[in-house]
Amino acid sequence: MTTVHSKTSDMASTAFRSDLIGFGDIKSHAIKGWEEYLHEGEQYLTTARNAFAGQRHAFTAEILYNVIAMAIEKLVMGALMQSGNLPYNHTMRDLAEAMEEHFPGRLGGIKDRLISLDAYQEICDLDTYHRQPPTMEEIPAMLSLAIELQELVS
Repeated sequence: MTTVHSKTSDMASTAFRSDLIGFGDIKSHAIKGWEEYLHEGEQYLTTARNAFAGQRHAFTAEILYNVIAMAIEKLVMGALMQSGNLPYNHTMRDLAEAMEEHFPGRLGGIKDRLISLDAYQEICDLDTYHRQPPTMEEIPAMLSLAIELQELVS
């Protein structure tokens, strides 16, 4: 003998089930390799700090900017990956916005300083491609920013 259930009674019975989970119950898992990203970020930052302190001529302001930017990118990626998240892209704006989305308020006052680093290299769109190398006088502020970020994510 077959039993016919009405759709209304089936829906009503599942509406009050306690074994169902919602989106808020889904937990992210760390993305493999996050430790390596943090470690590499620290290595890039150490390289930039040592190169600037030693006034090594091979490390121009433009090269130091790029090494600092790599440090920042690796540190942010490591923190995001540890929490099971990724940014939409890898511009400083995208990295800062991803940090704000997944760690609200954690960046504090450095968010705008991170975003301002994008002005030196706008290279994502070939139609608006623009590079403005920093001066050596701007490097200490960039190093300070990267060090503050390192303290936030460590």
